[in-house]
Amino acid sequence: MNGVRSIALLAARMILGIIFIAHGWQKLHVYHLSGVEGMLKGIGAPAPSVSAYILTWAELGGGILLVLGLLLPLVSIVLVVDMIGAIYYTHWEQGFWVAAQAADMPAKIGWEWPLALIAGLLAVGFANAGHFAVDTYAFRRRGGRAVEA
Repeated sequence: MNGVRSIALLAARMILGIIFIAHGWQKLHVYHLSGVEGMLKGIGAPAPSVSAYILTWAELGGGILLVLGLLLPLVSIVLVVDMIGAIYYTHWEQGFWVAAQAADMPAKIGWEWPLALIAGLLAVGFANAGHFAVDTYAFRRRGGRAVEA
């Protein structure tokens, strides 16, 4: 894999990872698990107390693993499922677009944002991890090259 592609994959992983770390951190330290549970209960999500815990740690831990480039296919699947849930329970009814508040229109956070995250997760999760990912070195065969995903 050439250096430019490895750098691009690193940048994509860093951007996605920071986004998910920020959202997990926000759930843990700003809203707190009880606040996330209340929000999930309010939107009719299943098992709100368990879901709050799972979502918070999936986003925080998944973001860290994305930055490290570790277990990328698994992490991507977990976070894609998280984003599908976000689309279904939170964003779908707000329409496609993310729109800032205008004079006569309320702000909306449509499903284009989580859909873009899903695209990034699929690209990063199932591409060869690149030179700057732990996966590249952790799953090498003895004397051989890293296993292609």
